[in-house]
Amino acid sequence: MILSRKDALELLHQYIKNERMIAHSLASEAVMRALATRLGKDTEKWAMAGLLHDLDVEITNADPSIHALEAARILKDMGLDDDLTDAIKMHNEMATGLDRNTEFQHALAASETITGLVTATAMVYPDKKVASVKPKSVVKRMKEKAFAASVRREVILECEKIGVPLDEFAALAITAMAGISDEIGL
Repeated sequence: MILSRKDALELLHQYIKNERMIAHSLASEAVMRALATRLGKDTEKWAMAGLLHDLDVEITNADPSIHALEAARILKDMGLDDDLTDAIKMHNEMATGLDRNTEFQHALAASETITGLVTATAMVYPDKKVASVKPKSVVKRMKEKAFAASVRREVILECEKIGVPLDEFAALAITAMAGISDEIGL
């Protein structure tokens, strides 16, 4: 089973109150939809994973040892697709200790991580708009040693495990996020 977007948004708002986390979820949804389109995958399922991947972030206080496990359990109990719940669980490898092993799992981990990097890069521009961000800037910032402790470079590089070069992935993420800039406040 896959939820409708309306139902997924209601579920998201039931669990997430922080507007920045909602914006991150919407950005992840857009990036996952674009990546699924690029790879010829199920756009609705991939977008749903992007939207709901942090469903439990507030109830687990983002504790890396359990974050994503509760979200996967909630969605599994609702009867959602196993691939989707597994991808959500696996986007945080610190909770499971397991390696990601499907394109879907690699895609979600890379996509939700690059949204933070694109957002942080946009914030250094005077207009604070995603549309101002260039792929080269994202790639450059990613390589800076002290750029952002929360941005795990090796996770973003998982885009290459599914056949999308980093510069193309950055461009895809920027374009997807720029398309919903009003919704995410960037």
